[in-house]
Amino acid sequence: MEILGIDIGGSGIKGALVDVDKGVLTTDRHRIPTPEKSTPQAVGKIVNEIAEHFSWKGPIGCTLPSVVKSGLVYSAANIDDAWVGVDGEKILRKATGCPVLLLNDADAAGIAEMKFGAGKGRKGVVFMLTFGTGIGSAIFIDGLLVPNTELGHIEFKGGDAEWYAAARVRKEKKLSWKKWGGRVNRFLKYIEKLFTPDLIIFGGGVSRSHGKFFQFLDIRAEIVSAELRNNAGIVGAAMAARDLK
Repeated sequence: MEILGIDIGGSGIKGALVDVDKGVLTTDRHRIPTPEKSTPQAVGKIVNEIAEHFSWKGPIGCTLPSVVKSGLVYSAANIDDAWVGVDGEKILRKATGCPVLLLNDADAAGIAEMKFGAGKGRKGVVFMLTFGTGIGSAIFIDGLLVPNTELGHIEFKGGDAEWYAAARVRKEKKLSWKKWGGRVNRFLKYIEKLFTPDLIIFGGGVSRSHGKFFQFLDIRAEIVSAELRNNAGIVGAAMAARDLK
């Protein structure tokens, strides 16, 4: 069964058709840069462009770097504040003419990894942490999702944790992999102190470079790279939307 999955990020909006029974992309990804003014209307236009690129008229699963409950958006991280308080699903349905399910981006990535990736069959407390423009988080307890945790926005080192350890920070501050890995390790130690996870799955675009910084991570929990890499959000979004009509 194919469904269109779309992953809205702070720097890019990317989508692909997904075989939700196998957890694999059936097309190449189509990516469009996130507009500088990423209002719901501007993002909706791009989501529609991606749907049109695939000549898609069916259900769409779509992620957002936000707290999302029943389609309503409660926060805006690395996207325009105009998203807060709106019915995001309604806006994207109007933009595309398709049924749309909207969910938190890291939750979507975690759903995919728990079904088809590094978290498959794992019990206990499993964290999915995505490092990109920001830091996303998803927590699973014996396979059940605790949604909308957004741990990248906990206070750490005098500000949001993602201001200190997101992958974007490494590039902006021109940090070596060792120095950035040290920052990530300090954040992970704090997370471990609060939650004592059994497994941490490291996702986001930087996951493909895990060999450059994993050696600088030293915590008790097992750490693995996401097996679906940066496609996890697309796959998880499509999976979440499989029952839409």
